Amino acid sequence: MSLPHLLRNPWTAFLGRRTARLLLSLGVVLTASFAMIRLVPGDPVRAALGVDASPALVAARRHQLGLDAPFLSQYRHYLDGLVHGDLGSSLVTGTPVAELVRTRLPATLEIAGLAFLVTLAVALPCGLLAAVRTRDGRHPRSELAFTVVTAGLAGVPDFVLAAGLTALLAVGLQLLPVAGAAGAESFVLPVLALSLAPTAVLVRIVRVEALKVLSEDYMRTARSKRLSPTRRYLRHAAPNMATAALTVAGSLLPALIAGTVLVEKVFAWPGIGSALAQSVVTQDYPVVQAMVLILGTTVLLAGLLVDVLLALLDPRSAIRES
Repeated sequence: MSLPHLLRNPWTAFLGRRTARLLLSLGVVLTASFAMIRLVPGDPVRAALGVDASPALVAARRHQLGLDAPFLSQYRHYLDGLVHGDLGSSLVTGTPVAELVRTRLPATLEIAGLAFLVTLAVALPCGLLAAVRTRDGRHPRSELAFTVVTAGLAGVPDFVLAAGLTALLAVGLQLLPVAGAAGAESFVLPVLALSLAPTAVLVRIVRVEALKVLSEDYMRTARSKRLSPTRRYLRHAAPNMATAALTVAGSLLPALIAGTVLVEKVFAWPGIGSALAQSVVTQDYPVVQAMVLILGTTVLLAGLLVDVLLALLDPRSAIRES
């Protein structure tokens, strides 16, 4: 394929636009994470050395770390380190930040990925079943119960759900471990705390989309042909509402990944979120910058993946039309 033809290819244009938007967003995340932590009142060097450290020692340490340099000089130094794969070292422990990322990122991806899969696995069939049961005004009590429960769960913050689940299932009933990552059972509470609210939001959207699909002419034709419910709903209804459901699920990803910060803190989960929460308190600049960058990059890459999947699934997309 020649270069001019390749450049005119709609997939090339699509991926080019999405990649440019990804890089621009990464630049914003990078700059914001570097600047915002420095707006927090306090002195990270004084916090790391202790209140009894002499002013001369604090000044020497600040000079050694380059924290007494102008803001733009610090930013250029930080970018130069990133280009060479250097995320710096913790101001508190001296541990290389890259090592913290290597050891903690898998734990965060595990619970975030499981929570996203649980959200999809529960919301898609439940939303479709709710639409089937309540279409055309049927079973108003079921519709009322569905609306009340999903609205209630959708409005509860992740950390409140985490505390409530811990009190009920771990402390009260003693069915699950309270905190830590020690076996498969320890995943249940953090994954539930992360997935309940997104599931409630998505299941409501799926029900609305399913009601639209069920009222389409081709669905009435399928019913008139006396096709089995399984064939009607799985073969005809589900694929036609998948695009809208995936779009909403993709928009929920940033909130789900951001929720790992507080959920990991509640459950003492050894991931990036808990390290970020602790580092903000101690003003550990390199750790905060790296963790925000990693979380932001994860969100942006997940969004790019969702965009590509939507382009593949939706025949009416701009790619297919062009």
